[in-house]
Amino acid sequence: MDKKEGQATTQIKITIAGRTYPLQVNIEDEVTMRKIVKDINEDINKFQMMYQDKDKQDCLAMVALSNAVDLQKLSNSTQTDILSKKLSDIEVLLDSSL
Repeated sequence: MDKKEGQATTQIKITIAGRTYPLQVNIEDEVTMRKIVKDINEDINKFQMMYQDKDKQDCLAMVALSNAVDLQKLSNSTQTDILSKKLSDIEVLLDSSL
């Protein structure tokens, strides 16, 4: 166990698309990291079943793109929620001043 920027870290090995990668992660992130790796590998397998003529690299690229789209949608949704809250606050201020 090492210390990285004041946080306890650990060395783990993860496997994505059949390749193993050593990583140093915060201890509290290890479970999350392993779940994400499991999800990625499951998504790769789904793409391989749907597109049997594609290799793992192609499927990995499609998973990356799919996850990026999901992340962008989530980011846009969060920004919309923040904007809606600010607009509601402004509306309350306007109503109270009238």
